[in-house]
Amino acid sequence: MPVISRFFGILIAMYWRDHTPSHFHAKYGDQEVIVEIETGKVTGNMSKRALSMVQEWRKLHKEELLNNWQLVKQNKPLEKIRPLE
Repeated sequence: MPVISRFFGILIAMYWRDHTPSHFHAKYGDQEVIVEIETGKVTGNMSKRALSMVQEWRKLHKEELLNNWQLVKQNKPLEKIRPLE
């Protein structure tokens, strides 16, 4: 699993050759969600507090996430993205 960021116990990852639309996976303990980069639409369940942090991080790093999505589609190494502080 290519982890691109970690903060407050949350792991953010993208998978090579993953399906569209552009998205990332967020894991917090045994909870996991898929978050669309453009819209913030969430599939899965995560605590409200953790999901709020994931969405805040997504908004701050949307451009970087979209750049990584292009790398994913080309099977290239992903760039790390600064964590939420």
